Amino acid sequence: MAGATRNAHAVWEGDLFEGKGVVTLDSSGLGSYPVSWPARTDAEANGRTSPEELIAAAHSSCFNMAFSNGLAKAGNPPTKLTTSAAVTFVPGKGITGIHLTVEGEVPGLDNDAFVAAAEDAKQNCPVSQALTGTTITLSAKLA
Repeated sequence: MAGATRNAHAVWEGDLFEGKGVVTLDSSGLGSYPVSWPARTDAEANGRTSPEELIAAAHSSCFNMAFSNGLAKAGNPPTKLTTSAAVTFVPGKGITGIHLTVEGEVPGLDNDAFVAAAEDAKQNCPVSQALTGTTITLSAKLA
């Protein structure tokens, strides 16, 4: 299977604190999304996204793909995996951590085996591997 490259681009206007931007998902054509400094640092995003939210989306979806593949290869394909990713950003420090939370429905698997498989997926997911400079933690349980 040949590799693939995906593309997005961003346009920014103004300085960091008062400026604003737009990120566009070019490869999929799914749309353009406003970004701003307050969306990164305030409790409320107010209809704007941030690099951290985009990383959270990428990480949670990649993790689910890696996890479902690992489970299926071990003979326990999942019925459903629900994963959230919480990416923490601290001004002046950057991204300080990512916490993945997964709950799954996997017939024939006990909770210990589920947690072990989730840990393996966390280590081997390509997005986790790309983010090795960040502490990634995990909570996993069967539904």
